[in-house]
This record gives sequence, structure tokens and C-alpha cells, in this order.
Amino acid sequence: MRRRDLIKAGLWLPLAPALLRAQAAAAAPDAGVPFDDATVPALARRLAAQPWREPAQGLPAELAAIGYDQYRDFRFRAERALWRGQGLPFQVQFFHRGFLFKDRVQVNVVREGRAEAVPFATDLFDYAPQPVPRVEQDIGFAGFRLHAPLNDPQRFDELCVFLGASYFRAVARGLGYGLSARGFALGTGEPEPEEFPAFREFWLERPEPGAGHVIVHALLDSPSLAGAYRFRIAPGAETVFDVDARLYPRRTLALAGIAPLTSMFEFDAGDRAGVDDWRPAVHDSDGLALLTGAGEQVWRPLANPATLQHSGFQERDPRGFGLMQRKRDPSRFQDIEAAYENRPSLWVEPLGDWGEGEVHLVEIPTADEYHDNIVAFWRPRAPLAAGRESRWRYRLHWCDSHVWRPRLATVAATRAGAGAGADGARLFVVDWEGGALDRFAGDASPPLQTGASAGELRNAVAYRNPHTGGWRTSFELLPGGADAVELRLALGAPAQPLSETWLYRWTR
Repeated sequence: MRRRDLIKAGLWLPLAPALLRAQAAAAAPDAGVPFDDATVPALARRLAAQPWREPAQGLPAELAAIGYDQYRDFRFRAERALWRGQGLPFQVQFFHRGFLFKDRVQVNVVREGRAEAVPFATDLFDYAPQPVPRVEQDIGFAGFRLHAPLNDPQRFDELCVFLGASYFRAVARGLGYGLSARGFALGTGEPEPEEFPAFREFWLERPEPGAGHVIVHALLDSPSLAGAYRFRIAPGAETVFDVDARLYPRRTLALAGIAPLTSMFEFDAGDRAGVDDWRPAVHDSDGLALLTGAGEQVWRPLANPATLQHSGFQERDPRGFGLMQRKRDPSRFQDIEAAYENRPSLWVEPLGDWGEGEVHLVEIPTADEYHDNIVAFWRPRAPLAAGRESRWRYRLHWCDSHVWRPRLATVAATRAGAGAGADGARLFVVDWEGGALDRFAGDASPPLQTGASAGELRNAVAYRNPHTGGWRTSFELLPGGADAVELRLALGAPAQPLSETWLYRWTR
């Protein structure tokens, strides 16, 4: 099964959803149970104090056995969307259980301080040409998606989706789906099997007419921890999620991943070894961006390595990090169907001090574009202690681009290939655009800062790119006997940088 087909069919993130049969009852003042911002943290705390139990599925056999083609036919009836026709700025649809999404998710609606469950019903879905499944109980849902007037005030567009484990995705104005976020990552890329905590229950607060945001609460659970999440979701040119995550470990967690991002990178101009493909590039994201606690802006191009690769960027109180898609010209991809130029970037902005730790990047080998192989997250230096609350607040920016230090030039492209000689040198060419570099005119050129963890660098130069009006730098690496070399490049003096810092890992 191809990842692109899942995305197009709405099954990789979005697909179909459900409505509340008893909306009138939900409006009654005595309906449901009391709910406020302390409800889900209290549930998570009590849950973490108990031994973990595998959730009961209760999924009929005929639904547990269906495949992709059958599941694709399970279409939610848009006219049954929650809050439809009520003059509200958001609508909700729900995902049917089945295929890859067998886990039961309970969804509740909150109004005037009371929460009531959304019941499953087969009449919320159009199954044709499949027969309507025989469901004799409330089986819940697999997840949900939100719609809002994102691109046209007269039309509700798909905004975000929560589906599968703790995965969620969103779009911004003019963009489509691409990379994912997760509630929590544990043991990603490690020798032991990775654990995938899952959102087991959601509470959707009914928005007021004209509201610019909607509130979603979620209860996370897994063998190792429980958690309470509050998402404040505001659509726009940047769709912004304010996240308040409160974690309650059942055991000490040394390999925690906070604010994890998951994306796909197969190849680009700087990483085409062994590629036999008609397109110049294939990726949802092309680089990891960092804004360090000291204020250094960093760009690390992504790679599709021959073997699994971990990179840790040691930090204290980072200002932000993200997996970004900088290429926006369709000619950079030449793929009309996939439209990789419309995939969003995702920037994580910590709210408050995060202390010591590292922005951790995992790059996994992939032979195709259908599997996510890039993960980035914050790993705190101190393990999360069992039996104690660990709280993390951050803001997610789903966007076209994100400006950190506007005066700095940014990396526009990275290219690599064989050097001109026969001594095994590698040639690197980096294009830059924007920022204060424009002040260098005529024959003047900015100073270069270069560095390599091994080998020798030579012939480093900076010169104007007459086609873009920006600057191009190039240099050769003679690796010698090294199997891996960490490269560093920036324009300007250390005390007065003119560009962000380019980092690259070369491997033999």
C-alpha cells in the first residue's frame, strides 16, 4: 500500500467521521458529567497509579478483518457533522474503526462545564458499495477531524486530524497535509522496540460563535505512562496549537521524546546516491531548524542514510526547533500529483524554560516515499521520574515558513558531489538567500566560517549567484580515512553573523 494513496484517500490522516445523535440532549443543563481543566489531569494521575491494562477492543470480527479498499468506502456523511448548521466556526467528523485503526477512542463533547459521550451509529456513515456492518453496541471511533473556514469564509475546509496512537496533523492556509506531530515518543530509533502511547479519549469543547480557536483535551495511556493534554487550536496563515502536556510515568523514562515530529525524506540534490528517479527531489521536509538558547540559528539538511542515524544537538532552554519544508517552487519536485511543495513546515516553540537536554534527530533508511523515516523531538537530560508529574508547554506552528532572526541569510539549497580531482574529495555547494548579505556589493564578499570534525577542507569561497541574486558558497572536503565527518559553515564573523549556521554530516 502506498503512502500517497492513503493521503489522497484521506486515510493516512483524514478520512471520514461521525456526529452526535443526541445534540439536543447535550444542550440540556443536566446532561453529562462535570468537566473542567482539572478533569483530565486527575484521570491521568489516577490511571498512572494503577498497573497498565490492555484496552478492550470490542470490535466485531467483520470490521477487524477489512482491508484498505473496504475501509476507503466507509465515508462519513458530512451533513451529520457535529456542530453543523449551528453557526459555529468549527465542525467535527469522526473516523470509523477498522483496517489499521482498530483501537477504540472515546469522544466526548463539553458544553457549559459538562461532558457527554458521542455515541457511534452506522447511520453516520455511507458504506456503499459495502454492506452496512452489523454493529450491536457502541464501538466508539478511531479518531476525528476538525473543519473550519480556513481558505474561504464561506466553506469549511479540513483543518486537522487526530488518528492513530498519539499522531495528529494539521494544515495552514493554502497548504496540504504532510508531516505529523505526536503526543509523546518513547525509545524512537533505539534497539529495543519503540513504545507508541495512544490517545484513548478526547473531550471537545463547544466553541462560541465567532471564536477563533477550539479546545481539545486528550487522555494518553501506554504501559509506561499516562498523560493529560490540552490543545488550543487556532487556524490561519499559521495554524497554531498551544499544547499543555502533563505526563505521569509509571516507570522512570530515560528515552523520552517531548513534542515529537515525524516526517519523510527520501532524496534531494544533496543526497542522491543510488537514486534512480525522474524527479529532482522527494520529501515532506528538507531540514531540521534550530534556534538555540544562546540565539544561534541552525539549519541541518536531512538525509536518507545507509544505516540508522542519531544526532543530538545539546541545548539548554531552546527557543525552538522544527522540521521545515523550504522548497516551495513546484519545479524543485516536478511531481504534480504529490505536490510536495505544498507540505507544511512545523515549528516547535517552547513556552517556559525546558532546562538541559538535546534536540534529537533520528534518520532512518528508506527505499521509498511511502514511509515516514525522520523523527525530531526534545529529550530532557534528566529522565522523567516515576510517580511524579512532568509538565511541558509549547506552541506548534504549522506554516509555510517561520522567521526567527530576519537579518540572517538562510540556506536555500544544499548540493553535493564528487570533487574535480582523483583524490576522493567531495564538493559541497550551498546557496543562501535573504538577510543582511545584500549589503555586500561589487567585488566584496562576506567572510566564511568553516569547520570539520575530521579530514581537510579546501577551496572555500563565496560568490554571487547571478540567477537568484543571492550568494553561493562552495568548498571541498578531503575526508582521508574518516568514515563520517561533521561539517559546519556560516557567513560573517562569529560576533556578527550574516547567516544561519549550516551543519551537515557526511558519511562514506
